Amino acid sequence: MAAATPKRRTAVSIQGDMFRINGRPTYAGRKWKGHKIEGLLLNSRMVQGIFDDLNPETAVRWAYPDTKKWDAERNVREFLAAMPLWKKHGLLAFTVNLQGGSPEGYSKGQPWETGAIAPDGSLRAAFMGRLERILNRADELGMAAIVGYYYFGQDQRVTDEAAVKRSVVNATQWLLDKGYTNVLVEIDNECNVKAFDHPILMPERVHELIEMAKAMTKDGRRLLVGTSYGGGAVPLENVVTSSDFILIHGNGVKDPKRISEMVRQTRQVKGYRPMPILFNEDDHFDFDQPRNNFAAALSEYCGWGYFDPGKSDYADGYQCPPVNWGLSTERKKAFFGLLKEVTGV
Repeated sequence: MAAATPKRRTAVSIQGDMFRINGRPTYAGRKWKGHKIEGLLLNSRMVQGIFDDLNPETAVRWAYPDTKKWDAERNVREFLAAMPLWKKHGLLAFTVNLQGGSPEGYSKGQPWETGAIAPDGSLRAAFMGRLERILNRADELGMAAIVGYYYFGQDQRVTDEAAVKRSVVNATQWLLDKGYTNVLVEIDNECNVKAFDHPILMPERVHELIEMAKAMTKDGRRLLVGTSYGGGAVPLENVVTSSDFILIHGNGVKDPKRISEMVRQTRQVKGYRPMPILFNEDDHFDFDQPRNNFAAALSEYCGWGYFDPGKSDYADGYQCPPVNWGLSTERKKAFFGLLKEVTGV
């Protein structure tokens, strides 16, 4: 007899260009400096929540300064402990990836092996167990999770296109079987980055995987699915047409005017209809200035996501292990302070 699907507390849905949680618009009724905030999904890139490194030669790089060793269990435990603080400041969503992100922030080579996806497309139980704990806590807190499947620099560890397809089916089925209603799927991080090895993860064909994931259902439910583009890029028609929401990135965009322009251009792509657009990665800050990328996105009715790569020293950033998941730096405090002001929590 099949196990019963768990009952969940938090359901994310889309109506037109607005996100809703449990049927109500996010940040209901909220405006900030004349800009509508209601219906946006403000988020942060926390992709290393389930991180571990299966390469013993590189795993030593991520050692905690106090214990002198890496500890995947400590990482997820501290992630879980920080989540209520993020929510208290108005954060309603975060991105967590099956294949993580570069643990150096930005890397040319990636000798580490950090993914939940095995070479044959099956899912590694230890990684998925950590993900389950995170998604369960998000569900309890009323938060959404953007679950990314693939990351460039790690996708080559999956043997072939058949295994890539198999992993998308496996991951999507896992999320459906667990009954998660607070999850948005990001097929791959920055599909237009040339470091991807498998053509089906690249811009011309990634819509095939979006459609594959959307077609999977359980008890009449399906997941909301999209993919992201690299900094400054506007998505192509095939992705816009297939996606439930549009993910764009602000890395490398130094002028906030370009952030606003990207949103306007995305709405002009053929295939666009009323649907949410949000940044879920942007490493530009200036939160104390009247003009910054966060504010520019809001001015175009677009969600924004904080990306703080930092360094591997347990004090800085949110991407380089060992990560301090709290508000441990002035930059983090500045983001969450502005977030709290914007959302009025």
